Amino acid sequence: MGRRTGAAAEGWSRRRFVAVLGGAAVAPAVAGCGGDGDSGAAPEAQEPQEAASPGQGSPSGQASSSVSSSPSPSPSGPRPLYLGTYTSAEGGGKGVGVASYDPASGRITGRGTITGVPDPSYLAVHPDGATLYAVNERAKGTVTAVRLSDRKVLGSRATGGAHPCHLSVHPGGRWLLSADYGSGTVAVHPIAASGALGERTATVRHTRPSPGPGQQGPHAHQFVTAPDGGHVLAVDLGTDTVYSYRLDERKGTLTEVAQAHTRPGAGPRQLTFHPGGRYAYLANEADDTVAVCAYEAGTGRLTIGAPQSTGAKADPNYPAQFAVTPDGAYAFLANRGDNTLARYAVEADGARLRLLGTVAVEGDFPRQIALSPDGGLLFAANQRSGTVSVFEVDGGSGELRLAGEPFASPVAVCALPL
Repeated sequence: MGRRTGAAAEGWSRRRFVAVLGGAAVAPAVAGCGGDGDSGAAPEAQEPQEAASPGQGSPSGQASSSVSSSPSPSPSGPRPLYLGTYTSAEGGGKGVGVASYDPASGRITGRGTITGVPDPSYLAVHPDGATLYAVNERAKGTVTAVRLSDRKVLGSRATGGAHPCHLSVHPGGRWLLSADYGSGTVAVHPIAASGALGERTATVRHTRPSPGPGQQGPHAHQFVTAPDGGHVLAVDLGTDTVYSYRLDERKGTLTEVAQAHTRPGAGPRQLTFHPGGRYAYLANEADDTVAVCAYEAGTGRLTIGAPQSTGAKADPNYPAQFAVTPDGAYAFLANRGDNTLARYAVEADGARLRLLGTVAVEGDFPRQIALSPDGGLLFAANQRSGTVSVFEVDGGSGELRLAGEPFASPVAVCALPL
């Protein structure tokens, strides 16, 4: 597998890093050796039990946490869609974009904007569907809650770090988890019955191991709940590590229980669980690889498998994240740079990925992808082209078919279909 240079220097926001990539030369890299037909298996999971789905409501809820083992019935009528952007970027949005989509055709219709939410680059929704949460990706990081019934902003809370880039809601609905890319910290905030956020109950900075090659410090990129519900996992690009914590669901405190390390310089970005709960798929941004991981629910320990191909032909390429179909049969990967969606068949009950090929995303720099709740549609937020592409997902073959023209959305960095 080819390796790429480190993603960003400490103190830079991910937005600034991405902008620089668009116009500056990037250090040359060794070409990857992967191609269509690659496959790879995770180390065998040591606990064969299947965990229940927590129903986590994040933009990567189908990807970053467990999902239902059978698709939900297709909803009738338009469904809500929320869009993240950078309000401080040139040509950016004015807040959280509000839209709807037709679950049959995938057609998106704009419905306005929720203002008063600065730089909402990542979004999540409460399990009860009543409250939307957004990171505010700025030097003094905050997270914001919005009541969806009347689009009222319920207030913001400091994360205690810099440039938060990801958040998710614990499946119990009482805790918000967030990751600060700039400072390499993760935080926990309590959620009130109203959906509003309280002062954080925990902040942890990733101080060990030391930063990987090309990195000047830790860069927490994701913070999600594992399918067992008792452990929360933080993916850190800067330290080449996935940290497992036990979350005290009464106090909202964190206790580290395990670390899983990629090869040096991999730059892990986001982790996506298979519905069975025993395996997960890791996108490594810096060296343009992916890996299948085995997960032990009893201990929270993750074991990272061998690096595999992203299917990308462009160099450089920066894989963003996986999305997994509700039945666990197929996985999709967003490739920034190659501007494709890689398609994988999921085999051996989740333990193996087999690359089927790639499909053009019909946009520039797919920052984030998400499946509709029934798994019938895939949404790709294309940052540089300012568009959201929608694809129909063939449940039998895993093929993707573009559903009409991409929807224009300023500096689209997150799409959250409900």
